[in-house]
Amino acid sequence: MYPWLDNRRFNSYSSYMTRTFGSRVQKISIDAGFSCPNRDGTISTGGCTFCRNDAFNPSYCHPEKSIRQQIEEGIEFHRRRYRRATSYLAYFQAFTNTHKPIDELEKLYREALSVPGIIGLVIGTRPDCINKEILDMLRSITMPTGPIILELGIESPYDTTLTRINRGHTFATARQGIELVHSYGFPCGAHLIFGLPGETRDMMLHTADIISELPLASVKFHQLQIFKDTKMAEEYLATPSEFHLFDLDDYIEFVIDFIERLNPDIVIERFAGEVPPRYLVSKPWLSLRYDQVLSLIERRLSERNTYQGKIYKK
Repeated sequence: MYPWLDNRRFNSYSSYMTRTFGSRVQKISIDAGFSCPNRDGTISTGGCTFCRNDAFNPSYCHPEKSIRQQIEEGIEFHRRRYRRATSYLAYFQAFTNTHKPIDELEKLYREALSVPGIIGLVIGTRPDCINKEILDMLRSITMPTGPIILELGIESPYDTTLTRINRGHTFATARQGIELVHSYGFPCGAHLIFGLPGETRDMMLHTADIISELPLASVKFHQLQIFKDTKMAEEYLATPSEFHLFDLDDYIEFVIDFIERLNPDIVIERFAGEVPPRYLVSKPWLSLRYDQVLSLIERRLSERNTYQGKIYKK
């Protein structure tokens, strides 16, 4: 038994959800037609250099469909794939899902919560697109429903990296966003990318120390992948020597080194990203699915006799 009260060697999201709700809870992704302030001119029109959002959208997600239709199709899809799931979280995933007027946001969120089987929301957004007005509105709709989780794209704690990828905010903004969400009592998740240009292995490992100090409930890790039709693809094809793309074995060793330093209270939702190879300029990992990569990570954790937080220092 580890501090998270099961025998897996990391604080897993699936086990956390089962402990919290008594059974498997599955996310249902939604594309609600949001834009991004880094694309629509609010901050910039270029977007983050790595971003190709459609690479992560499930087949049932299309903004021309209603929220209810996407959820109902998503539930049916997951019932076939994960027969143990009995409850669902509506996951507002594509682009920046707090980047609309407050009354429109509330209408969308309430529509999702009205669908049978939905017990709560996961809202993906940017740390510079969350504020007290939005959180007050979310607080007003939480009482008769289940959890509302905010998931913030952090990507890196280094301002030099954030500038290079045209992120449009600093890490201080990310820290403030996480602390604000936490102050309202909402669980806050973070998204990080490993392998961004200019970052050394030591810098990436030190990221574990930095985020361990933040009031985060969960994290998602993605290895850098180069998507077609992005600014980063142009940079990569012009100067590939400036990029270090992890091969699978190296990534497994790195991510284990990383989680040894990670606060064991933080739930790990994902270790790596998975997208269809047709979207990639970079080479995929032998066409492995995420569950296969996870199995390799868990096997290596056992071989190394290590676990999340083994060398974490408060």
